[in-house]
Amino acid sequence: MPYRLRVLRKGGEGANGPPILLLHGFTGCAEAWGEGVLVGLARERRVLAVDLPGHGESPRSNDTARYGFEGVLAEVLQVLDREGVASADWVGYSMGGRLSLGAAVLHPDRVRRLVLESTSPGLATPEERSRRRRMDEGLARRLESEGMERFVDAWMEQPLFASQARLPGTVLRDAHRRRLRNDPNSLAACLRGMGTGSQPSFWDRLPEVRTETLLLTGALDPKYEELARRMALRLPTVRHLSVPDAGHAVHLEAPRAWMESVVPFLAEP
Repeated sequence: MPYRLRVLRKGGEGANGPPILLLHGFTGCAEAWGEGVLVGLARERRVLAVDLPGHGESPRSNDTARYGFEGVLAEVLQVLDREGVASADWVGYSMGGRLSLGAAVLHPDRVRRLVLESTSPGLATPEERSRRRRMDEGLARRLESEGMERFVDAWMEQPLFASQARLPGTVLRDAHRRRLRNDPNSLAACLRGMGTGSQPSFWDRLPEVRTETLLLTGALDPKYEELARRMALRLPTVRHLSVPDAGHAVHLEAPRAWMESVVPFLAEP
């Protein structure tokens, strides 16, 4: 039986169009999108920002089986069912983007528009997936042995997040504090259950996605810029926007540019 995920609701009164469903990245939570993004989107639309399983205030578990990709996706769909939403605009960042793309492939009737920020369709070959599972297992063991604070410090030292060092101190402290609220054993199980090496690869299924799709990346994040270019070659109805002077977390590093990219895309008929 799926667990009941925590949902942060914004807007709603007088809102036009389908709701916007926001799915955060690994170690994140609903608030990790930033108040500017949440409030800005809610001016015109109903917003549902979810704490994904094992994150934020959603139920926690040390059972890896609880974090299987399709099972987690079923829990997110249950959020829409409880809210009485047939179809939403899915906006996903990193891990949340992988889930959002999975919804567009496996449950296309539930996805009206798709925004994928700094994400991938998984890994194409069994060898790549096997290597990534070994890496994720190493990270999971670090979480279990070292705890949240040491893990988060090491996690944020990756080159992928280097551009975030320029953010204001208050923004960095708030993000750090939110990450530390997570449970290390739950995040370890999440890595094992739905890490990039454990999820299905959607590379060969990208041509099936008929949803209008926006790929959003930061120009300072070359890995995901290249992934987006490769995805754009396979997706039938897609545009790719690269945000200058931003890295992996565009919504955090360049929230105004993020809004100027996402809001018009979602508003198109």
